[in-house]
Amino acid sequence: MTVWFMYIALGAFAGVLAGLLGVGGGLIIVPVLTFIFTARHLPEAHILHLALGTSLACIMFTSVSSLRAHHARGAVDWAVVRRITAGIMVGTFGGSWVAAQLSTRFLKGFFVFFLFYVAIQMLLNIKPKPHRQLPGQTAMFGVGGVIGGVSSLVGIGGGSMSVPFLIWCNVAMHRAIGTSAAIGFPIALAGAAGYLVNGLSVTLPPYSLGFVYLPALVGISAASVVTAPLGAKLAHSLPIDKLKKIFALLLIVMGAKMLLSLF
Repeated sequence: MTVWFMYIALGAFAGVLAGLLGVGGGLIIVPVLTFIFTARHLPEAHILHLALGTSLACIMFTSVSSLRAHHARGAVDWAVVRRITAGIMVGTFGGSWVAAQLSTRFLKGFFVFFLFYVAIQMLLNIKPKPHRQLPGQTAMFGVGGVIGGVSSLVGIGGGSMSVPFLIWCNVAMHRAIGTSAAIGFPIALAGAAGYLVNGLSVTLPPYSLGFVYLPALVGISAASVVTAPLGAKLAHSLPIDKLKKIFALLLIVMGAKMLLSLF
């Protein structure tokens, strides 16, 4: 029961983050699942793979709930979503295949590096200045591929990359967050499929479907679907920049804990 409570609490928090900050919650889900899976003595060689695959599978549900809430407020640019989706799908599925070949130690190190990068970006409020328009289809495919590939390696919905990119291309902040939430769905779909397929040939704990751990998926998704619309509603009324700084400090603490576990 304690484990189920942790999954549900994690899902509730991740859902709010998805709607509030335009991230899929993976920056929280992956490290917390890593801690839980380690405490439960799941196979050490595949703990990060299971955390990443499960995170992306959870984001499938979170992103749908979040994007519906943002769409209801007219904050999703569907033209952008359509143009970037092909690159997102290819990059994410390919990235999940690469991740399946890498060790848990390497994936943990890469995740910690990315976590600190995002935290510093949020803490110092570093964001690009909007000085250009959205690029053409070929460039959008390339951008989608990069966002998808990196997202699959760190188990996130891509918001920490897609939101700055959209702002750089003169998309308003709230619209960038809403569009990012929609972009999170193809990332999660392709990533979860990739981790599922690549984990089928590996011996994993009971209740695993490839690199997706089903108990965690059920508990996190059930809660996040309920709380994501709340986050989307709050995004239009709360001081996002101040909240990002608080979130950044939390990321630094979790990143430091993961970093110490490497030694």
